[in-house]
Amino acid sequence: MAETREPDLGILIGRLGRALQEELFARLAEQGHERVRPRHGTVLAVLPQEGARATELALLSGQHKQIVGVIVDELERLGYVARVPDPGDRRAKLVVPTPAGLDEILKARAILADIEERHRQELGQDAYRAFKTALHQVTGAQCAWDERVPE
Repeated sequence: MAETREPDLGILIGRLGRALQEELFARLAEQGHERVRPRHGTVLAVLPQEGARATELALLSGQHKQIVGVIVDELERLGYVARVPDPGDRRAKLVVPTPAGLDEILKARAILADIEERHRQELGQDAYRAFKTALHQVTGAQCAWDERVPE
């Protein structure tokens, strides 16, 4: 007889992340951004309007610089970002959103705000606030796991 147990944190977070991405990217496609994929969100979600260097995008997204470079290449081919000289260091390049990139970023933020509001309404303000607080705490603790592991 198979054991029935509650899904662990990894399963729950994975399901949540996939479901969020599926809704977000389906709705973005309906709004004219059908070529943007979840991997592109890794960069677009953290890209400031004034642009950033690839190394900064890697830090902000939690991805390796090489992965960010591949995603930026794809976004550049799709017309969502451009590489321009960094005014602070002409040897470096800034990744900046194009008008299409800015449109996608604004629409994605609006869709995500709508999704959050739906969940806030379903759970209630206090429960949703407690959920987000707890999720931030668990995420921070998990991201710091290797700082606590004795050598």
